[in-house]
Amino acid sequence: MRIVLSGIFLFGGLFFFMVGTIGLLRFPDMLTRAHAAAKCDTLGAMLSLLGLIVFSGFNTISLKLMLILLFIWITNPTGTHLIAKARYDEEVNNYEDI
Repeated sequence: MRIVLSGIFLFGGLFFFMVGTIGLLRFPDMLTRAHAAAKCDTLGAMLSLLGLIVFSGFNTISLKLMLILLFIWITNPTGTHLIAKARYDEEVNNYEDI
């Protein structure tokens, strides 16, 4: 049962990684690409790490994976937001000069 559940989580993570990659290739501008990358990578990493936690059981490895999960959950959306905000501010300032 544990192997099946971890496989479901791992394939779910793989699915969201693939959707994020397709979004990076198909979306027209930087802001929508950043949105696709942030959402899909965060969810894909969370599902993949959750699958690894379920597979390893409750031990020190799963505690370390939970800390990595928390770190990704906080830093990935924050970093993407800062990059997108810098790009948006750059575009607004360029249009004011015209």
